[in-house]
Amino acid sequence: MRNKQSKVVERGRIYIAATFNNTLITVTDEKGNTLGWGSAGNVGFKGTRKSTPFAATTAVDQVMKKVIAATGLRSVEVYMKGPGAGRDAALRALKSAGLSVTMIADITPMPHNGVRPKKKRRV
Repeated sequence: MRNKQSKVVERGRIYIAATFNNTLITVTDEKGNTLGWGSAGNVGFKGTRKSTPFAATTAVDQVMKKVIAATGLRSVEVYMKGPGAGRDAALRALKSAGLSVTMIADITPMPHNGVRPKKKRRV
């Protein structure tokens, strides 16, 4: 079994997936190795309260406290995905956590042609 060691990471990436039902936060180093993660549901919100901006803010605060204490993260690139209400609130919470945000990218998947349409209705 490996010993857990706190590795020092100055720069990292934060992936925020804001769905209509929840907000998921994953913090990785530059190679993509996960340093910490959390969600609005993981913080303790249930039901429709998980999808609120306040829940996203609380989730980001909790994850960043844990990750900064363990690794000493300073600057991050933020990748946001999804249409949820927690997008902007999560960004504000990141800035208030004392991190310098070097880049913000929207990686929401967009269909190039979408699904096949339903067959035409015959009357």
